[in-house]
Amino acid sequence: MQHEQTASELREQTTANGAGTGRRGRRTALLIAGGAALGILAGTVTGYAVQYGRPPTPLPPLAQQKLKAPKALAPDAGTTRETVNANRRHKTDGDISKLLVETPGGAKALGAGYQSLDVFAVGFEQPDKALSSFAEDGVRRIAATAWSQDDRVFVDVRLIQFRDRTGADAYQHAQAELMPRKEYAGNPGVAIPGTPADLGHVWVDSEADQKPGYHPVRGARAIARRGDIVMEIDYFDNRGKVAESDVVDLAKRQLERL
Repeated sequence: MQHEQTASELREQTTANGAGTGRRGRRTALLIAGGAALGILAGTVTGYAVQYGRPPTPLPPLAQQKLKAPKALAPDAGTTRETVNANRRHKTDGDISKLLVETPGGAKALGAGYQSLDVFAVGFEQPDKALSSFAEDGVRRIAATAWSQDDRVFVDVRLIQFRDRTGADAYQHAQAELMPRKEYAGNPGVAIPGTPADLGHVWVDSEADQKPGYHPVRGARAIARRGDIVMEIDYFDNRGKVAESDVVDLAKRQLERL
């Protein structure tokens, strides 16, 4: 099947190119003059490097404002598993932007909504290949939210929904294979509690990015799959300190909403 071939090609590109479609956030975080703000090249909602300090730019509304979905099934002891699966489909077939974790109290919201596939692909080392792979593997839509705290911590959360689990599985595993490499996190990371290690993981960069005249920037990343949705979190601290527990807690809270 064409879809299966594309999923396989994604893994092959990742291995052959050392990140053919890999995220480039690990080593290409942009530093703003004075070290007061951090820009993520693949800025989900606002384009931090340009928009930081300006009012957040709202994303355009959904083309279909009122999505119709079947009613959730009532609990039935005889069909518990089927009921759970049906209710989950009911949740994820609706407006998945409502499933995004809320901006923490005291944080500065940078925007939330849906992100186009071409904008998402810009954050990869080979955008053209990434865009082609995502289209073939069946990315349905991407919901995203972002915030900053104290001009120091910058967080970018995405829910990437595929047409089925095959594409989601291929993407999640390909990204997870990249993260332990030296040019990315450089360590094996930790599993997200309550999630199989091969389906949910958090990595904090072993080393901070340091450049003369700027604060050291350390990044962290969480990746997990639940059904046909891949959750991604990019987390940066422009003082070079990231508590692994903070990223794990955020990942757990986001997964609980799926």
